[in-house]
Amino acid sequence: MPLMIILTNRLSKILGAIVKTLAYPFHFIFPKKRFTIPKEKKAFFKTQTSYTIPKIIWQTNYTNNVSLPVYINYLFNRLLTLDWEYRYVSTEDRLEFIKAHASDQISNAYEQLTDGASQADLWRLFVLNYYGGVYMDIDAHVVWPLSKIVKPDDKEVFLMTKHNYSNYFIASSKSNPHLEKAIKIIVDNIEQKNIGSGVYDLTGPTVLNRAIGDETVNYRHNRITCIQGSFTNEYFQYIDKPRGKWTHTKKENLLKNKEAN
Repeated sequence: MPLMIILTNRLSKILGAIVKTLAYPFHFIFPKKRFTIPKEKKAFFKTQTSYTIPKIIWQTNYTNNVSLPVYINYLFNRLLTLDWEYRYVSTEDRLEFIKAHASDQISNAYEQLTDGASQADLWRLFVLNYYGGVYMDIDAHVVWPLSKIVKPDDKEVFLMTKHNYSNYFIASSKSNPHLEKAIKIIVDNIEQKNIGSGVYDLTGPTVLNRAIGDETVNYRHNRITCIQGSFTNEYFQYIDKPRGKWTHTKKENLLKNKEAN
């Protein structure tokens, strides 16, 4: 079975390379053309098997009106998640959700964040801990049917990339102690202005790895689970927001009216 998954991984990269190659002339000819990712989509069909992790896919981005490669990435994911619900949450809706459901401490910390990626880092942990489901970055896609990746009795599936856990894919049931700990670390980082090297340390994978530490968790390697960048790249993801990627944000500008240590 892993061999078949690896083959799907490779084929998706080949398909993605073709999509990106064709997308450059497409968007040159049609510079204003965008495709809309729906805010909500029901499962195409429901299985009889009960899952501990709610069968909901969560994604967010600065806009759901996207370039052709990002939209094809979305379609590829939907093809492999036909029995899952889909929910896209906008920047504005993320804030409203946090304000409605989080404690004042978490909400106040969230509102200190200025970068969209940092906001998404905290929101993904909170929404998974609150509702449960599977979070994927907008440029990420699974390489095998999601219901085969997430088993019915799984309470969590973390993503291992080389020797560290990543946060671009997280599957969890609600009230996960590792996610709760990660949320507390982020809030403390914000309150104590522990920005470190930037987004990665303030709210990103560094936090998740600190939260898990040496504890035993259920994880899968990214090659047989979920990968990034097959269909899209920074240009296509931020086609209407040049230099919008978190890597371009100076660490001293990550918090409102705060100075980095």
